[in-house]
Amino acid sequence: MNRFDTTPYRRSTVGFDRLFDLMERQARNAGGDNYPPFNIERRDDDEYRITLAVAGFRPEDLDITAQQNLLTIHGRKRDDQPEGDMLHVGIANRGFERRFDLADYVRVENADLKDGMLVIDLVREVPEAMKPKKIAIGGQKPLEIVKDDDDSAAA
Repeated sequence: MNRFDTTPYRRSTVGFDRLFDLMERQARNAGGDNYPPFNIERRDDDEYRITLAVAGFRPEDLDITAQQNLLTIHGRKRDDQPEGDMLHVGIANRGFERRFDLADYVRVENADLKDGMLVIDLVREVPEAMKPKKIAIGGQKPLEIVKDDDDSAAA
C-alpha cells in the first residue's frame, strides 16, 4: 500500500490541511486508470499546459469544467457502429474522466483540440493584494524621490 504519512507535518504546520489531503488522495489513487495519457508542461513561471491524447473524440464529445481548484475533463463514448465486422479492436473507444487539482489563482486560459490532442493552457494570476510588499519598520513612511526646483520649472 502506498501511504504517505503526513502526521508529523500536520503537527507543526497551520493552514496546510488542503495540501496534505491532496497528497494523501493522490497516493491512494496512484494505481488508477491511465487513460487517456497526458502530459503536464510548465511553459513559464506562471504558465502551464496540459495535453491529453484523445484520438477519436470530437469537440462535442468532450466536456471541460473548471471550478475552484479543480479541472475536470470528461470524454463521452460514441455509439458509432462500424460498417463491417471488426476483426480486431485496438483503439480505445471508451469514456473517461480525468481530474487535475489546481493551485490557488490558476485559471484555464484556452482549450483546443487538434490532431487528436486536447491542449489546455493554464495561467496563474496572483491578485495584486496577495503579491509581496515591502513593509516599513516602525511605521515609518517609505522614502520618496526628492524633486529639484529645476525639474519642476522644466515641467
